[in-house]
Amino acid sequence: MTDTDHDPDIEYSPYTGSFTDNGITVTVNIFRIADDDEGWWLEVVDSVNTSTVWDDAFATDEAAYEEFKSAVQHEGILAFVSSPEHQLH
Repeated sequence: MTDTDHDPDIEYSPYTGSFTDNGITVTVNIFRIADDDEGWWLEVVDSVNTSTVWDDAFATDEAAYEEFKSAVQHEGILAFVSSPEHQLH
């Protein structure tokens, strides 16, 4: 194994964590590759590990979190949930 075969170091934002709205909890992951200028990535994971990832990186971790909050406000938390028991409510 060479040095190029290892996984990159990931840095997680302090904004990473659980988020609950209307009794539904998702995990918000905001992260970047350490020592990379590509920006911060936003991923939302529901209770059955279905992942929603934004196509583009954000300049700051705060911008990524604000985008998530805006999406919840405009689309609702169910936009990020694939579990059938939550879709029926």
